[in-house]
This record gives sequence, structure tokens and C-alpha cells, in this order.
Amino acid sequence: MEIEIGSGKGTFLVQQAPLRPQVNYLGIERSLAYYRYAANRMRRRRLSNVMILRADAAQFIRFWCADDVASVIHLYFSDPWPKKRHHKRRLIQDSSLRELHRVLQSRGELRLVTDHEELWRWYEGHAQRHAQWFDRRPFERPESAGAGEIVGTNFERKYRREARPFYAMTLQKK
Repeated sequence: MEIEIGSGKGTFLVQQAPLRPQVNYLGIERSLAYYRYAANRMRRRRLSNVMILRADAAQFIRFWCADDVASVIHLYFSDPWPKKRHHKRRLIQDSSLRELHRVLQSRGELRLVTDHEELWRWYEGHAQRHAQWFDRRPFERPESAGAGEIVGTNFERKYRREARPFYAMTLQKK
């Protein structure tokens, strides 16, 4: 199973799932409007290996996910919560990395992509602090990404038109 946190309109899932029918995908989206949009896209395409859940991803991972359940966790273009007083709302925290590590299978991957430089520095700092749990690896594009794309999400396409830089890494569970 692979989990995408913050699926938005479900673009990554509806592009990737048909290419890898042997993999079960779970998208987690907090926004009701985006959840409904993504669920409708998945239903129309009759994707049997993908589901979407409307939930707080951190809470779902912490309280509902078994140990060693996911081979990959995708986190693409998450809300950067740029104000310092909101940093506690960012998904990547010391405590959430502990939970993501628990949920990943041996050699499982946490794949991170952002366009926000300060959030990128936040990711890098957390990756360095938790180097005992994760090896940092170069990011490998999924098969579903279009030419010149990193992952091919709606946000990536929007930000590419704005000529924003992108930052990506993979953290592999030791």
C-alpha cells in the first residue's frame, strides 16, 4: 500500500494508480471540497486500487495505521504554514516523523516535494535530526509524471507556470 497525504483533487492518484494496478493507494484529504472532487474523479475512472479518506492525516496515521503497513508515503506541496506561530500545524514534526517511520515498511520511503524554500529548510532540518531513522535519497519521479514534471500534481503545474523552484527528497526507512 502507498499513502498520499494531502491528495487535493487527486491528480497524482488518478494518474499513478492505473499504471501500477498491483499497488493499493490510499489518499488522505482534509478539505471536504477537494475530497469530494477527488472521490468523484476516482469513481468516474472506476479505479479499483485507490481509495480516498477525508481525515486529518496526522491523526489517522497516529491512531489508525498499523505498523509496517505502507511501502511509500507521498507528501507533495503540503501547506507550508509560513507564519512562525503556525509551524506547529505543519505535518512534518519530530513526533509525526516517528509515526511515519512506524507506519513504513522496512526500506519504505517518505517522498517529499515542495515549492516553498522555508518549508524545504524545515524538511532538511528534520531529516538531519532523524538520520538515525532515515537515509536521504534522491527523489525519483513517479511513472505518471509528465515530461519535465516532478510528480504532476495540480499545484506543481500551477507553480511551474509561475516559474517557482521545486525541492524534492526521499527519506528511506533504515
